[in-house]
Amino acid sequence: MMDLGQCLLLGFQSALQPVNLFYCFLGVLLGTLIGVLPGIGPVATISILLPITFKLTPIAAIIMLAGIYYGAQYGGSTTSILLNIPGEATSVITCLDGYQMARQGRAGPALGIAAMGSFIAGTLSLLGLTFLATPFTDFALKFGAPEYFSLMVFALVILTYLAHGSMLKALIMALFGLTLTAVGTDNITGTLRFTFGSIHLSDGFDLVPLVMGLFGISEVLINIEQRINQDVLKTKIRNLLPTGQDWMKATGAILRGTAIGFFLGVLPGAGPVISSFVSYTVEKRISKHPEKFGTGVIEGVAGPESANNASAQGAFIPLLTLGIPPNITMAILFGALMIHGLQPGPLLMKDHPDFFWGFVTSMYIGNFFLVFLNLPLIPLWVRMLRVPYPILFPMIVLFCLVGAFSLNNSAYDILVMLGFGVLGYLMKKLKYEGAPLVMAFVLGPLLELNLRRSLIVSDGSFLIFFTRPISAAILLTAVLILFLSLLSRIRGKKPEIEEVI
Repeated sequence: MMDLGQCLLLGFQSALQPVNLFYCFLGVLLGTLIGVLPGIGPVATISILLPITFKLTPIAAIIMLAGIYYGAQYGGSTTSILLNIPGEATSVITCLDGYQMARQGRAGPALGIAAMGSFIAGTLSLLGLTFLATPFTDFALKFGAPEYFSLMVFALVILTYLAHGSMLKALIMALFGLTLTAVGTDNITGTLRFTFGSIHLSDGFDLVPLVMGLFGISEVLINIEQRINQDVLKTKIRNLLPTGQDWMKATGAILRGTAIGFFLGVLPGAGPVISSFVSYTVEKRISKHPEKFGTGVIEGVAGPESANNASAQGAFIPLLTLGIPPNITMAILFGALMIHGLQPGPLLMKDHPDFFWGFVTSMYIGNFFLVFLNLPLIPLWVRMLRVPYPILFPMIVLFCLVGAFSLNNSAYDILVMLGFGVLGYLMKKLKYEGAPLVMAFVLGPLLELNLRRSLIVSDGSFLIFFTRPISAAILLTAVLILFLSLLSRIRGKKPEIEEVI
């Protein structure tokens, strides 16, 4: 086993190759742009661009897609501060103080501390990923089929428990996602399931048209019926570098936001959105002047922006070391890794160390790119905010159509994408989340495979999940979470069955 110094050297040798540097730069540039433009988001963008990565090497493809994800966390603050519209959901809370700072003529320091806080948080989180990757992998190597089944059940339970809306709706979406994975050819027996005589369904549903429809087409349909104010605040952006006094106020918020974001990023279902809200709440609670929050305090920008970036980087730990995607974007990246022939999990570091460490070190480089992109190019981002949406949205639809068709050169994939696009639109209108569906769809095949392997080993006995200590502990924790959630709803809330109607 190589020591950490050798691993990082191997990683930088891979990440610094010109082609990988180019795709790292392209990814963070696209991510920043997507973060700046309201109404699109990294999930839809990664879904749309996934087909074009099939011709790339695995490391170049994942470097670019990951760059879009963590780059969007940087860009989202620009619209929050200048337009009072979050370019990305993770920057919703930044609107409260960022926009007020801009109205006071302090847009420059607000944008500056958002970029610098994001850089510091991202870098510290990557150090955490670097040092924790090996211990997590060593622990995960002790897992067998029962432990992996239990861990996937736990991930789905946590995701539904932390759903933004109704937990019952989230459970329904997770079960629907698991049902979709059953369509096609059985991996063990080779029999066809739920194909209804259609040859197109013999291979099941592909991830790419599914996510492009659920998040690309549906986003366009939702945004068409909404009026988004594109009036950029007319203020001169100067003094991008925060003053010494600003740094004194913001340093603690940045470090606390980093710790909160990193911890919550590792947990399944939490993610950058929850991290930014928790960070803002903590800063307001410990402040000597909580009444000033919402009037333009720099801590209200520094904490949440650091938290969402730390969370974005920390989310790669369970994906790469355990093979468990903690949020919807990681689920799509999980699918991308599988498409490129790489199995996320503890064997990824052992079997493909050049890919693993090359990818990790590319994020260090990407964070440097983002600092130099965000501050000097802010005037360009402001101009991009004036792109008319009647021009932008048809281009997105066209890109989706081309991407879906190029997957198998089949019009059937276009129909699947459009079908899931309409479904995604209806889900958003009825407040059903897409994240549990996609997470279950991605984890479903592995969930079923590990369940059946476990039952084969135990001669059909489900006791195997409870006689192995790690598996039993994970399953009991999941059951406890469900029980506590049900208990709290019985005591304090009406049953959520009514919310489905």
